[in-house]
Amino acid sequence: MRPNIDVSHTLNGRVKDYAKQQDRDLTEAYGEIIEAGLEAVEHPNES
Repeated sequence: MRPNIDVSHTLNGRVKDYAKQQDRDLTEAYGEIIEAGLEAVEHPNES
């Protein structure tokens, strides 16, 4: 399920591709991507 924010169709397609590659449903994929993004923002020098 797409989150209730403005997400471009291109970005949503990339998340769908990620979900398929990782054998996740779309909700799980969005959650993982958002968590990873927050980690990257909170700890920018650890990448």
